[in-house]
Amino acid sequence: MRILLAGGGTAGHINPALAIASYIKEKEPDTEILFIGNKDGMEQTLVPKAGFSIESIVISGFKRNFKPQSIVHNVKTVSRMFTSSAKAKKIIAQFNPDICIGTGGYVSGPVVRTAANMGIPCIIHEQNAFPGVTTKMLSKKVKKVMLAVEDAKKHLDSNVDFVVTGNPIREQILRVDKEEARRELGLDERPVVLSFGGSLGARCINEAVAGLVVRSAKDQKYQHIHAYGQQGTWFPEKVKEKGIDIEDYKNLDVRQYIDNMPTCLAACDVVVSRAGAITLSEIQAKGKPAVLIPSPYVAENHQFHNAMALVNKKAASIIEEKDLTEEKLIKALDDMVSDKALLKEYSDNALAMAITDSSERIYNIVKEILG
Repeated sequence: MRILLAGGGTAGHINPALAIASYIKEKEPDTEILFIGNKDGMEQTLVPKAGFSIESIVISGFKRNFKPQSIVHNVKTVSRMFTSSAKAKKIIAQFNPDICIGTGGYVSGPVVRTAANMGIPCIIHEQNAFPGVTTKMLSKKVKKVMLAVEDAKKHLDSNVDFVVTGNPIREQILRVDKEEARRELGLDERPVVLSFGGSLGARCINEAVAGLVVRSAKDQKYQHIHAYGQQGTWFPEKVKEKGIDIEDYKNLDVRQYIDNMPTCLAACDVVVSRAGAITLSEIQAKGKPAVLIPSPYVAENHQFHNAMALVNKKAASIIEEKDLTEEKLIKALDDMVSDKALLKEYSDNALAMAITDSSERIYNIVKEILG
């Protein structure tokens, strides 16, 4: 079997593709797999690191304003649409795949469209509750659209052939046990809050969490793991200005990055985070109640739709960024943690939404299409 994968730009598009590739390779070791990514995308690092080959095209999206630099950028984007399709056609012809799988990002568009036009069976995977422009564009050209959540269907054409597969989840996330994780991290029986805003960090989350960290230092009510991210290096100093030296408190674990997320996620009682699709799938898989603060800066406000898919099932609560203050965050957490029945309800509902065999479902679809 020869499989072509196209996806990139963000970890949210790349990691599902890597999970699919790894699962298929595990099931059928002789499978030949090739990725096509954007030349300057993070996939150029992540894909080879995972042991897979990658070829590159150059593609970009449109900027939705009329500033002079945006107009220049959009002219280049139009040009790249043609050159990227030509380059994709050459790569596809040389690799001669049995099937092409797109997982989103600008790179998926020209690759999947070109493969479909060449008569190669194609399927696409949409991670978000609100499908992106690329998914909507390609949905009528592919054999199957694989959705992370049922809610996404209402945003697609009624004639689209779709199936709910969930988002592929890292095996490490599924394996770690809560009690084992708490022992490893040296945590006691007090509630554990895990908060983060992504690898770069989210200023609004850092600012609100700073107040919570200060209170936790003073009253010792919560044990708190917080990652402030690449752009939040000011965070420890801000807390110090409020009279708290993080290093002096054993119930505080504040760092730039969380490099042991499977352990931290397993250990916690409540998550405070953005509402990226893969993050939410992992939260559901572990049955973790969450206070979600969706980013309003992403395409089509898709994080809000992701968050509401959980909120509507009473599996999470939401604070929109425009309404976020440290007081509101502290109250939301206190209300959730103090009510054991409510906490269990959120946890049970999150677990009920979880799909933990997504990679297997996608593998079965690939086999079905190839007959």
